[in-house]
Amino acid sequence: MRVIISAGGSGGHIYPALAIINKIKEHDKDAEFLYIGTTTRMEKDIIPSHNINYVGLDTYGLQRKITLNNIKVIFKFLGAINKAKRIIKEFKPDIVIGCGGYVMAPVIYAAKKCGVKTLVHEQNSVLGLSNKLMLKYTDTLCTSFKSMKLDNVNVVYTGNPQGDSVYNLIPYSKRKFGLTDNKKLVLIVMGSQGSKTVNEVLKNSLTKFDNSYEVLIVTGKDYYDSYKQIKRNSNVFVEPFIDNLNRLFSKTDLLVSRAGATTISELIGTNTPTILIPSPYVTENHQYKNAMDLVKNNAARIIEEKDLTTDNLINEINDLIHDDKTLKEMKSNLKKLEIHDAGEKIYTEIEKLVK
Repeated sequence: MRVIISAGGSGGHIYPALAIINKIKEHDKDAEFLYIGTTTRMEKDIIPSHNINYVGLDTYGLQRKITLNNIKVIFKFLGAINKAKRIIKEFKPDIVIGCGGYVMAPVIYAAKKCGVKTLVHEQNSVLGLSNKLMLKYTDTLCTSFKSMKLDNVNVVYTGNPQGDSVYNLIPYSKRKFGLTDNKKLVLIVMGSQGSKTVNEVLKNSLTKFDNSYEVLIVTGKDYYDSYKQIKRNSNVFVEPFIDNLNRLFSKTDLLVSRAGATTISELIGTNTPTILIPSPYVTENHQYKNAMDLVKNNAARIIEEKDLTTDNLINEINDLIHDDKTLKEMKSNLKKLEIHDAGEKIYTEIEKLVK
């Protein structure tokens, strides 16, 4: 099988693409891949490090406000389409796969115009802009959320292939981070970069957490130093960053987190009860919609950032961490949402299109 795959801009797009590549390799050791990303975003470094052939397109996303710069973006987009067509004609793929990000749009469009089958994976509970624009050029749309229903396209609920990675993880020892085994753990993290707004609330909370449990705050590297001079209780621990943080989820009694697609898939896979604080700074407020998909299933709680204060965060944590019955119910409801073989389901759809 010859496969072109395109995704870019964030790990939430790139790592599901890598998971799909690895799943195809499991089935077809002779499969050949070409990854099309941007010339400037993080995928240009990540993908070649995995020994995957890479081509960059000089293209940019449209700005939401009206600006003359969008004229330049449109010309770049047209140039990217022409380059993608040349690449497709030369590589002769059996299928072209998109996993989100604006770079994917010219690739999927070019594939359809070249008569090549297309499959797109959407990680969030609402379509990203590129996926929405490319819907009419998509043969099969694989979704991570069962709630997504669309007309005029073959929609298949597969789950997020990145979530498959949590099932075989070796958990971290709590002692690695100075924690004890005999107290419940509240893990607080706002994505790899952290959040200025949430960190300001957390810094006011360091002496207010109940001593009956332990708290591990992962600040993001840019905010860690600001915690050093602030007094905190002995049961509160602070780290700037933890690689493969999902290895700690199975030891976590309550998670406080953003509601990005990858995080959602990982907390479902580990059945980790969570208070979600969606980022309000993302396209179409999709993190809020991701979060509400769990909240409606009684599988998570939500605090919107506009309502976040030290007191209501502490109260919500205390309310849940001491309520074993509710924690157990949340775990049970998360388990009902599990999909252990998202990658396999996506491969099945790829195979259907190729054949």
